Amino acid sequence: MPSAKKPVKLELLAPAKDLNSAKMAISAGADAVYIGGPQFSARSAAGNSWQDIAEVVKFAHQYYAKVYLPVNTIFFDKETSAVQETINEAYEAGADALMIQDMGIMEMDLPPLPIFASTQNHNYDIDQIKFLEKAGFTRVILARECDLARIKKISQETKIELEAFVHGALCVSFSGRCFFSQALSQRSANRGQCMQACRLPFSLVDGTGKELIKDRFLLSLKDLDLSGSLKELIEAGVTSFKIEGRLKDEIYVGNVVAKYRQELDKIISANPEKYQKASSGKIDFDFEPDLARTFNRGYTNYFLYGRQRNVISLDSQKSLGKLMGKVAEVGKNYFTLNRAHDLKNADGICWFDENDNLIGTNINLVEDEKIFPNKWFSLRPGTEIFRNLDPVFEKKVIHGVKRSVAVDFIIKETKLGFSVKAEDEDKNTVELAFESEKNPAQKPELIEANWRQQFSKLGETVFFARNFDFHFKKPYFIPLSVLNDWRRKVILELDQKRSENYPRIKVIHKKTDHPYPQAELDYSFNVANSLARKFYERHGVSAIEDSFEQQKDVRGKKLMTTKHCLKHFLGACPKEMKKVLEEPLFLVYEGKKYRLSFDCAECLMEIWNQD
Repeated sequence: MPSAKKPVKLELLAPAKDLNSAKMAISAGADAVYIGGPQFSARSAAGNSWQDIAEVVKFAHQYYAKVYLPVNTIFFDKETSAVQETINEAYEAGADALMIQDMGIMEMDLPPLPIFASTQNHNYDIDQIKFLEKAGFTRVILARECDLARIKKISQETKIELEAFVHGALCVSFSGRCFFSQALSQRSANRGQCMQACRLPFSLVDGTGKELIKDRFLLSLKDLDLSGSLKELIEAGVTSFKIEGRLKDEIYVGNVVAKYRQELDKIISANPEKYQKASSGKIDFDFEPDLARTFNRGYTNYFLYGRQRNVISLDSQKSLGKLMGKVAEVGKNYFTLNRAHDLKNADGICWFDENDNLIGTNINLVEDEKIFPNKWFSLRPGTEIFRNLDPVFEKKVIHGVKRSVAVDFIIKETKLGFSVKAEDEDKNTVELAFESEKNPAQKPELIEANWRQQFSKLGETVFFARNFDFHFKKPYFIPLSVLNDWRRKVILELDQKRSENYPRIKVIHKKTDHPYPQAELDYSFNVANSLARKFYERHGVSAIEDSFEQQKDVRGKKLMTTKHCLKHFLGACPKEMKKVLEEPLFLVYEGKKYRLSFDCAECLMEIWNQD
């Protein structure tokens, strides 16, 4: 008979700004975290010391959760040795994989770590992904623009692991193909210094000079929320579900991870023969996760189900939080809402005024139905009120998660005393024998209860006692202090065994020479060093342009390609034939114009630098 297929491991992957955020993510149920080292991370503001990285690894590995290190910026030749040192340090610290963008890394002396292709590699086209699979990559982090049909096709035609973003901030540009920040401020997104040009207010001007929209956030996308689409992503072939947010705090991380942990666990528990969690331990929550109660600009599923119009947060790039209701009555320094709420003193609230500007303040007092803001602004009945700061909820998140690994005990009587066998949920097993006098118990009915009570005192460890199995000829009295001593010794041994058996995956890297899908590469392929050139040339590329960051003259160059289309947003898509605009269209910021062009066959919008 053919052997039964092993369940697919589903990984919840969380961001970590720092050590505290990493611990929060793991405690809340993440199967893996990604955290930047001191250099060469696409979030340069979220760098961490190697000492802290090692501490994160130690904490995560207790639960057989993994730690991935992004080395996902491009680098210049003078930085080659520093990149090599970073990779070596990551391996020594115990990292489980590297996330990379620059192909120059594939020419280095790599430790036996799995290599993931960062979303900065623009993992959208199937030929690109097939190439990366042959080049030795273990996983690709899919472009956020991939819809379900594209993901399914990639899964069917490759065997490489697929990781997809499911929550958090969205880059409006194809990742790794945005040069707007570099053009505006000499801060390269491909070198971890993005100044978020897409979050700036732009005006839209048509070919006649007419201003169609003034000072609005025309490129600022809402945040991604695919918490209700996990089953469809799994069926399409995704096995790692990534939360964005390496600049977010631990409250955001704890709340969002908890929500996605719950949703994934529902799917796993309903299909245990098909799916399993990628790490160990049960998660206990003292709060109800709520995605609306931490940072968000409003939510979208982006293009997962195809094109939609309402993907931008037009009036603000800031967090709105949770809608609490509409203003019902406006009194002297107070207002009421049209529905029940749990607003409290010190909560933060915000709303859009009559000019669609976002206004925010804190609550000074809630008295019955009356809400008294700390600062008074003009309010009108019908205005939607959002809560964007919730101190009570945040406190619950900080103190409201606990993760623990199950351990079962088998206690047997031996000739010289007793043996205690402990086995954790990952089948790590230790057995210790203890010599002891066998004095008959005066209260035999309490003996097993005493063992259970003392061996369940595991609060200082990662374990919790799940099952007990006793094999006594007769009940014997053992002093509680002795039982405590035995428990400590058994658990110490089990903890050491668990650490020794941590399943670290090793990959041996070999140079490849299969042809790259394109023979010529322009600056958008971000080739910034001689090692990357060597890699592409060995794979058959004949012409390679320097990276945008190395260009002396960037006038007239394309700064961004995006699936977000302003013509579609304005109802002027030629496929719909509802409205016609006078082209060319321009985005204007601080007097500078950026031309828009449209590839309607591929449903793409491009933004071009000034000539």
